[in-house]
Amino acid sequence: MKKISILGSTGSIGVNTLDVIERNPDQFEIVGLAAGSNVDLLCQQVQKYRPKIAALFDTTKLEELRRRLNGQQVEIVGGQDGSVQVASLPETDLVISGMVGCAGLVPSFAAVSAGKTLALANKETLVVAGEVILREAEKNGVSIIPVDSEHSAIFQALNGEDPKRIRRIILTASGGPFRAFSVEQMESVTVEDALKHPNWDMGAKITIDSATMMNKGLEFIEAKWLFGLDTQIDIIVHAQSIIHSMIEFVDTSIMAQMGIPDMRVPIAYAMTYPDRLDCDLPSLDLSAMGDLTFEQPDFIRFPCLRLAHEVMDAGKTLPAVLNAANEIAVQAFLDRQIGYKEIPELIESTLDRHQPHSADTIEDVLTADDWARNEARQLLTAKA
Repeated sequence: MKKISILGSTGSIGVNTLDVIERNPDQFEIVGLAAGSNVDLLCQQVQKYRPKIAALFDTTKLEELRRRLNGQQVEIVGGQDGSVQVASLPETDLVISGMVGCAGLVPSFAAVSAGKTLALANKETLVVAGEVILREAEKNGVSIIPVDSEHSAIFQALNGEDPKRIRRIILTASGGPFRAFSVEQMESVTVEDALKHPNWDMGAKITIDSATMMNKGLEFIEAKWLFGLDTQIDIIVHAQSIIHSMIEFVDTSIMAQMGIPDMRVPIAYAMTYPDRLDCDLPSLDLSAMGDLTFEQPDFIRFPCLRLAHEVMDAGKTLPAVLNAANEIAVQAFLDRQIGYKEIPELIESTLDRHQPHSADTIEDVLTADDWARNEARQLLTAKA
């Protein structure tokens, strides 16, 4: 039986992971759970799955958690150190990293450092510290298995193939809720508009990233680290989210991974790789789908894509600054401090003020992250 720790157990990835485990109780055992601030759901999860350890990032709610779990045989820990404990628990075989944002970096690094196989849904880990994480994984002989549907698709299509025979990776994007909007229409979009993703049910931050297409920009950077910095990666908008990504080989053959838009499929694959689970999910009915469409992304209407390409090319600490500024900008939009079109403007202004330096250590990355958050907040204050 494979022993699992989940970082971000109350989020979308965590909840779907627990659903996969509940459907296959003879194959998996939960030993560690780490959540952000959702005490109610974490209590339910601890009572149901009985992990050895449970962590809550929000330390202001730690006493409430302890009170509500009084009598449960579980070690309760808090803050970033608590998430690190969950990630490096000795008996854990596999760590699912489903935390949102840069908060997932240190626990993911701790898992790799502890020699744990890492099923990675927290794209920010590789976006901000790709070189550091991959170097640590190689040093410890650790596998990193992608969970994002697009990167899982690429990972699956590459299975058994010679990476030298790849011509390019084709990363698909849904285009989000504003795929067909004009520049003028985007002037008046609301938070509620941006939270209506046409295909996927995700948390607020990732849903807004999909609306700005920053999510695809971050995935572009993540794919570079996962599949080779010299690999050509193209983005194509595929509104139906049925083809999750493709690979073109040197003979012009294209291999596409297809499936229903349900995160439980790539999660289950990461949990059982190189095997597959018999998932009790509906099969893809292509005849019911009708047309599958493809179009080029628009870097004018979605400037976050341009910014992601630019910082990947420039490297150093710029990806960390991009990600941190984006997290501040998205939260400001959700809090109605800025409009939708001001999200990329705030990010670019923060990038313009940064003096890039090497990102050779976790400390380098965290310093750049902290600088970018402070700078973005100052820019927000100046706008107010």
